[in-house]
Amino acid sequence: MGVEVHGTVAEGFEPVGEAFAGNFERLGERGAAVAVYRDGRRVVDLWAGVKDVDGAEPWERGTAQLVRSATKGVAAAVPLLLHQDGELDLDAPVGHYWPEFKARGKEGVLVRHLLNHRAGLPLLDRPLTPREALDPLRGAEAIAAQAPVWEPGTDHGYHALTYGWLLDGLVRRVTGRGAGAWIAERIAAPLGPGFWLGLPDAEAGRVGRVGPVEGPQPSGVPRARPKRSVTEAYADPASVTRRAFAAIDPFPDHNDPEFRAVPNPAANGIATADGLARFYAALIGRVDGVRLFDPATVARARAEESAGPDRVLVVGTRFGLGYMLHGGASPFLGPGSFGHPGRGGSLGFADPEAGIAFGYVTNGFRRTVTADPRAQALVRAVRSAVGG
Repeated sequence: MGVEVHGTVAEGFEPVGEAFAGNFERLGERGAAVAVYRDGRRVVDLWAGVKDVDGAEPWERGTAQLVRSATKGVAAAVPLLLHQDGELDLDAPVGHYWPEFKARGKEGVLVRHLLNHRAGLPLLDRPLTPREALDPLRGAEAIAAQAPVWEPGTDHGYHALTYGWLLDGLVRRVTGRGAGAWIAERIAAPLGPGFWLGLPDAEAGRVGRVGPVEGPQPSGVPRARPKRSVTEAYADPASVTRRAFAAIDPFPDHNDPEFRAVPNPAANGIATADGLARFYAALIGRVDGVRLFDPATVARARAEESAGPDRVLVVGTRFGLGYMLHGGASPFLGPGSFGHPGRGGSLGFADPEAGIAFGYVTNGFRRTVTADPRAQALVRAVRSAVGG
């Protein structure tokens, strides 16, 4: 017997519902939701399974989950909106706003380098402990004192965890408050509940427990074998790759309420599928009267800034300003798509040409960094629905 899927699907988007149900039947999904907007109107709103990866309580509309690095896509909107409002110059040195940051050869790091992963700061020589990571100021202090791994601006590599401290440190210097508080007021409040960076106690009851899951490979899709260089990079404790993902060591329990309550713009956002999709819909158009990005900012966000072999992920990646771009390690809907996946499954993106905004959240983390097979099954279904 298949899982019972709840929600609504507009005419023409039935393939998304079929793919969503198929993820439970064939790919080991435990609990998940997907939402799609087209031209500012919700056309898919589905959920199924259990709220906790290790539980039996049913997933409900409004259930939220930790979305790991899909957080970065929402957080990237903060500096871009500050630029749009004339409060932040993307081509200014970070040290202009954050004087302590200039230490140890970082005078030439520009604001845009923090967003396009060219700052050369993907790791800490001394990782933070889990307790230190709960201090919202400690990460920024550590990254301000860190020397770059490569000359800033000359190459790119995914700043898996340090991205959050870089962005939050900058936003605090420009606005006087952290990215979590800024998002709550300027993004979440106008759009409605659906994303939290720094989970309030009052919202904890809607959030499920996350954990690892295993699932079979989709039928007809060849199993991707990691390149030897990728495998070796993740296995080597001295590699930039391993050290970037170990900037907090050991990593906190994802289900720890203390971890979820402290804003980290790199990795601990909490979202509903509708919240993610609604956010991206408001980046490229108007949703119930709310629009976040003007056309120039949309163009800026998705203009290619970094492309090619990634010094951290050891595969080809493409970045705009804070957003992954379509292709390579992060396939979205089409060439103009921009967004961000979360390691293990979650995904949010927008495609201005198709008028599509997409959000997918899950409580089951697979061993994927970017292109999760469950998310990709849903993306392919959306592509077929819009005629792509």
